[in-house]
Parts: sequence; C-alpha cells; structure tokens
Amino acid sequence: MIWTVYILKCFDGKYYIGCTSDMTKRLLAHNRRRVKYTSTRLPLELIVSMSFKDKYRAYEFERYLKSGSGKVFAQRHLY
Repeated sequence: MIWTVYILKCFDGKYYIGCTSDMTKRLLAHNRRRVKYTSTRLPLELIVSMSFKDKYRAYEFERYLKSGSGKVFAQRHLY
C-alpha cells in the first residue's frame, strides 16, 4: 500500500497538511465538506503530494511538516 502526505492551499490562504492511503477518496471528502478544517475554506488547491511505501514514515513526515521547523522547510521548498 502507498501512503501519501499532501498539502492543500485553502481559499483563505491557509494550508492543510494531511496523510492518506487513498488520495482520490480523501480529496473527495475535502471537496464534499466532510473535513471540518477545510469545509469552510473551499475551493482547495493541491500544492504537493509525496508518496511513501511505509505508513509510519509517512505519518512521521506529516508530523514534521506540522512542526515549527517543518513549516519553515515547507514554506521555503514546497509552497
């Protein structure tokens, strides 16, 4: 199974970082307002998606991107 860490840019300029094993299904959930954080921030733009074979490494990277140094890294290299 492949795990994807992704970054969405919301309409209000904020970013959402997530991890999923089914990107298509997860994007549908976001666009159908089934994800609380993004439900009032539509439309969304997929900025980055990165694939991992290891679930734990994917969640580790997601956690890093949400940390202080991870946010700086993302702003410099991913947005």
